[in-house]
Amino acid sequence: MKAKVYVETTIVSYLAASPSRDLVIAAHQQITREWWERRDRFELFVSQAVIEEAARGNVAAAARRAELLRAIPVLELGAEVYEFADRLLRARVVPAKASIDALHIAVAVVNRVDYLVTWNCVHIANAAIRVKIEQVCRQAGLAAPVICTPEELMEA
Repeated sequence: MKAKVYVETTIVSYLAASPSRDLVIAAHQQITREWWERRDRFELFVSQAVIEEAARGNVAAAARRAELLRAIPVLELGAEVYEFADRLLRARVVPAKASIDALHIAVAVVNRVDYLVTWNCVHIANAAIRVKIEQVCRQAGLAAPVICTPEELMEA
């Protein structure tokens, strides 16, 4: 059985973006491409939140992102997801200005995916934040997914 992975918006954004001149971003783009080429090891999922975020900005880039997302199953944003996102916001795990990030986390938690893969290291893939996410999940009787970057989800 393949591990289930929630693909957060930053992943398709890095895949669809023009090559960056910033060395760190360029490295992230390369790592993301390498991970993406081997994505068939996983069962990938997105949410309507990812689709909506990916549709923003430059029209050509948005079209490239939409094409990357086309074949990936979409997880529902039901009441349970919104309630858990609200719980994360009330616990100040994620600031209100980043409520979309709380929604990404909530979709992954509620749908019991194994991994949430992202390059958002400010509000999601951040060691201090992960501890808080896990605590809120435990309090709700839920398991947190492993939150990681594509680099951390590489397999030999």
